Amino acid sequence: MKKLIATLSNIWKIEDLRARSLFTLFCLLVYRIGSFIVLPGVNHAALQNHADKGGLLGLLNMFAGGSFSRASIFALGVMPYISASIVVQLLGIAVPYFQKLQKEGESGRMKLNQTTRYLTIGITLLQAVGFAKSQITPESKMMVEPLFTISTMFVLTAGTMFVMWLGEKITDKGIGNGISLIIMVGIIAQLPFSLISEFSSRMGGQGGLIPFIVEIVALFLVVMFTILIVQGVRKIPVQYAKKIVGNKQYGGVRQYIPLKVNAAGVMPIIFAQAIMFVPAYIGQLLPNVQSSFLSSLSNGTSLTYNVTFAVMIILFTFFYTAITVNPMQMADDMKKNGGFVPGIKPGLATGEYIDAIISKITLPGSIFIAIIAILPSIAIVMGVNSQFAHFYGGTSLLILVGVVLDTLQQIESHLLMRHYDGLMKTGRIKGRSPVTADSAI
Repeated sequence: MKKLIATLSNIWKIEDLRARSLFTLFCLLVYRIGSFIVLPGVNHAALQNHADKGGLLGLLNMFAGGSFSRASIFALGVMPYISASIVVQLLGIAVPYFQKLQKEGESGRMKLNQTTRYLTIGITLLQAVGFAKSQITPESKMMVEPLFTISTMFVLTAGTMFVMWLGEKITDKGIGNGISLIIMVGIIAQLPFSLISEFSSRMGGQGGLIPFIVEIVALFLVVMFTILIVQGVRKIPVQYAKKIVGNKQYGGVRQYIPLKVNAAGVMPIIFAQAIMFVPAYIGQLLPNVQSSFLSSLSNGTSLTYNVTFAVMIILFTFFYTAITVNPMQMADDMKKNGGFVPGIKPGLATGEYIDAIISKITLPGSIFIAIIAILPSIAIVMGVNSQFAHFYGGTSLLILVGVVLDTLQQIESHLLMRHYDGLMKTGRIKGRSPVTADSAI
């Protein structure tokens, strides 16, 4: 505790770090205030619970910090921007023009960012129209339909662009990745209410205090396990050839390429969740084709659902890792910079060696991610409140852990640069350190 207080005091002593921290908190506060401002023309008192908290809309509502269910001006949050970023990333794999932009350095990155912004506007306009027409009940509308739809479309688009701008400003002038912090704040904002609800239900006759304490301990252990998965890396040694220019020697040192056990992040869970919602929608649209198998796939706590969900996550982890991590590109970059893996020929042999290692570490990584993804369902079966169970795993927990670790690592870097002790006892957080060769994100 003393070390934590001393570290917080050190953060406040550094003027630049203090200014960045206050700016980040201010931007996040603006976002949270905006999430409670209801759309023009909506009667909040008559607004019903339109977000299906058991489906995809519930996932969006969680990422938006409850703004979706409140029909606020930030109802869509940054999800259109996330969708646009994924589309542009996939285009960089399939379309030669975008591949060329990825290799053009800073100018190419600026063009890709501009394309992402334009695509975000288009996606937001479409989602805003759908939100206005299907997610708000007729009783809550205080304006005529065409005018309400048009105003909602422009307000939601402006709100998403403003949130995206806030995220970019946090990244530039604050601490951490702005977009990730906004998503994290939206998720963690629901934790106190979920915790209070679970405590009230337990003390109201569903087990008492002991089961509640057991749940908190279990949540702590799950978080520790998730940190191990997020931080886990396999280091590949890389030796750089010596170069003598004048009286100076360059290279000749050994460095490492840290290959992450979970290189795909939360994307496999998001993809698998989107597909697992399909059986439920089929059952709603075509009740006549409903069967016991479809019913079990629509039940998030059934064995069929969780086994299928876990298998899909494992498959998507291999797929997403294959399209985002390019071992041959890493081998070529090492070869151009005079680097080689000891005992392995540069070029093709190095690429095959890195690819083999990635395949070996991706399998246990995908299994662990699948386990984390189905933990909320297991918690619900064990009697945990469904709202509180979401924090036991899945997308929300991976995002929380990843964002917190990245932010702590940036604070750690600022402190170490000024010869202050870090946030951990060892003075250093083992985070996502920079690699010695280019690796895909």
